[in-house]
Amino acid sequence: MIRFLTSGESHGPGLQVIVEGFPAGLPVNKAFLESELSRRRRGYGRGPRMKIEKDLLSLWGGVRNGLSTGAPVGMILENTEWEQWSQVLHPLETDPDATEAKRVSFPRPGHADLPGAFKYRHRDARDVLERASARSTASLTLAGTLARILLKQLGVAVRGAVTSIGDVSVNPPENENEWTRAMSSSMGLPRDKEKEPVIREIESAARDGETLGGTFLLSAIGLPPGIGTYVHWDRRLDGRLAGAIMAIPAIKGVEVGGGFSLASMKGSSSLDEILPSGSSWTRTGNLSGGIEGGMTNGEEILVTAAMKPIPTLKKPLRSVDISTGKAMTAAYERSDTCAVPAACVVGEAMMAWVLGEMVTEQFGGDNLEELKAGFQKSLERREHFFHE
Repeated sequence: MIRFLTSGESHGPGLQVIVEGFPAGLPVNKAFLESELSRRRRGYGRGPRMKIEKDLLSLWGGVRNGLSTGAPVGMILENTEWEQWSQVLHPLETDPDATEAKRVSFPRPGHADLPGAFKYRHRDARDVLERASARSTASLTLAGTLARILLKQLGVAVRGAVTSIGDVSVNPPENENEWTRAMSSSMGLPRDKEKEPVIREIESAARDGETLGGTFLLSAIGLPPGIGTYVHWDRRLDGRLAGAIMAIPAIKGVEVGGGFSLASMKGSSSLDEILPSGSSWTRTGNLSGGIEGGMTNGEEILVTAAMKPIPTLKKPLRSVDISTGKAMTAAYERSDTCAVPAACVVGEAMMAWVLGEMVTEQFGGDNLEELKAGFQKSLERREHFFHE
């Protein structure tokens, strides 16, 4: 079983990630971890912080000479802004004047400010927003990238592509070249011609002081049938994927395969028929998104996520002062106009995490070679399933 824990705040000393349960012998490439963190900062319409963040990564344990040892993997991302925030957020002693200057009493609609302050009895929502900040997704990206490295060793690829921003929709990738383009694109788009309409949409929103959401498609290929289970509600693959992706800040919807469109179809047209193919089988389509009964069915896993517009606005909406109850306008923290391309990268990481988690649960192994052997045997079973 693998798991990860994170700690740290947006403007604190840094972010900590501890990943437990990875098999020994996994190649851990720091440059690849850093490249995924860089992809998380991508996108047109990002705020000024993307130019400030440097994602200074250090590996603190569980890795020796580039290989995992089986011990918990510790990683730290240092905050390059910590010096100017230390008087406000120091763990042991803060400066009263500096703290008051950065006090947040007017919660932003759509953010964690108000329910978080209520839950923990804070009168300064700074204690909430620092942890609830989208900066925390850097930690998710690190943990998910470790899982992506593990999946690569098994021949499993996880991809992502932006499919809409605001009112501008984009067709999903139709071939491997377009998936590659989407992964390397600064906007997460599968085709160059789609960039200009998206940029115009973002620029229009920025001029109006607005923010934009959108959707992105996640894909995984190379998994054998049967990953997940139908016998326990909390171990169903689709449930765990949906939960992990919904845990990304600002994600408000997740669908697998045909998703909500299946609700308006007749049963006969909503299903992927099964046809014989040698000693195995093939399907007539993939409306199920590669998951049936909580398990992989051998087809490409397809999951779409919907991101709401960022709740921090340059033209703040109405709010209240949580200290007095008086009507106010919401606080403003520097913000992006659109972060959908970045959220897509985090979505890839969380999909990789769940798949890595379930693969290690199913096939076990304290070292990479044991895990590979069990995984490969499952792949080979499909090829002669009817003649076992």
